[in-house]
Amino acid sequence: MQRIQESKTLHCHILEQLIYFTQQPVQAFVNPIEHSGMPKDKLAELTQPQRDRLAFIELRVRFVGEIRRQDLVGRFGIQSAAATRDLALYKELSPGNIDYDPKGKAYVLGPDFRPVFDYPPERVLSWLTQGFGDGEPMRLNAWVASESPSRLTHPDLDVLASVTRAIHQGCPLRVEYYSISSGCTEREVVPFALIDNGLRWHVRAFDRKSQEFRDFVITRIKNPVVLKGQPVAAHEMSDQDIQWTRIVELEMVPHPDQPRPEITEMDYGMRDGVLRMKLRAATAGYILRKWSVDCSPDHCLRGPEYRLWLKDHLAIYGVKNAVLAPGYSATTKADS
Repeated sequence: MQRIQESKTLHCHILEQLIYFTQQPVQAFVNPIEHSGMPKDKLAELTQPQRDRLAFIELRVRFVGEIRRQDLVGRFGIQSAAATRDLALYKELSPGNIDYDPKGKAYVLGPDFRPVFDYPPERVLSWLTQGFGDGEPMRLNAWVASESPSRLTHPDLDVLASVTRAIHQGCPLRVEYYSISSGCTEREVVPFALIDNGLRWHVRAFDRKSQEFRDFVITRIKNPVVLKGQPVAAHEMSDQDIQWTRIVELEMVPHPDQPRPEITEMDYGMRDGVLRMKLRAATAGYILRKWSVDCSPDHCLRGPEYRLWLKDHLAIYGVKNAVLAPGYSATTKADS
């Protein structure tokens, strides 16, 4: 009984540590940058909780387009009066960054916005897509030694901010877009979601030029302008995107060419020798390419990189980006 009690105590201690860890700001690389309205010495006079709240204000306004008192109250558990003081303090220390919109009863992005806090793109994207890392960017001590490969491409934060504001506000976006086939073209798109394909970030949007839903690489977007207040037609909405709303179910098994399939089963946590996955059709090709899944009907691809085989290649029939999947082609589809 004593051992059981000690084990329970240890588990509770570990859980408390994990809860504490998840409440800390995500590790970043830099401190607040120099700003004409908010020098570092003024920030240094504030408490850490205050700086975290100011950083949250800036993130919300820059990447969502607006912030209300209740956003601060809900995020930090403070009183409305304290939230009002924080908003007034940010406005005082960084004039031109936010303006009050009496019609919307919210603080919105100012015309002369200049960022106070310097966030790495990875952290901003973590906050946008997973909801954590919205405190002051600062270096924290790691809990364990670790290394992770860096991405070779990073989106420009000003471009990303325009994209995410358009998504949140449901507005069209005018952009200059660079593609290998067409070069630079001006387009109006209606964005509604970010997609991480494992190598780079895309935005899923309705393209008014081609009248199709497409993926646009964020690093290829220049001079974005949020067309606030411009209407969006019903056929431009995300619920009309068949590739986005369609969910495909994939079953992947160890590639028959693998000498030790049981190791592959262990690596991918398979049950009964099968890895099952449900995902949007719009992302299927990216995932299958990233994990080098052999999608040929007769598992004909050879090489150590092909550890998985798509059991039923017809599962991605009609998926537009299936052409990205290793071994899958229009010929394969036609012969089925």
